[in-house]
Amino acid sequence: LAVGEPQETMFRVLDEITSQLPTDKPRYLMGVGKPDDILGAVERGVDMFDCVHPTRAGRHGHAYTRMGVINLKNARHKDDPRPLDELSPNHNCRRFSRAYLHHLVRTEEILGAMVLSQINLAYYQELVRGCRAAIEAGGLADFAAQTRAQWSQGDLPLL
Repeated sequence: LAVGEPQETMFRVLDEITSQLPTDKPRYLMGVGKPDDILGAVERGVDMFDCVHPTRAGRHGHAYTRMGVINLKNARHKDDPRPLDELSPNHNCRRFSRAYLHHLVRTEEILGAMVLSQINLAYYQELVRGCRAAIEAGGLADFAAQTRAQWSQGDLPLL
């Protein structure tokens, strides 16, 4: 599982197998790395994940935020002084301008990959922390719907 099959197939298999796994033991899904895959797997009872995706995405100029994935290679960010996400609890999301991150990515400065990897890992931690809190409060379905609604709004409009 999680070796390149479509998300729909992965979720169908998870629907079949998670009901057969013990509920008093952690459920681990290896290699699942996109936020929507993680959210869907949590909805199906999976507890733990590991994947290189957040750092690989960072090395390729992609940043994960509450608005979805932002491709900082795109020219639209070249002169954009705004932060990635001014409401993020992550300092680096608020600290660096999109223009500066675009510059780092385009010039292949190692700092760009490092900062974007950190931003992505922090976002993933925030996502899973939100899942945990929602499960404890009995509101995972609402949390998942709100999170997906934010992703579907997309990035900020052009300046």
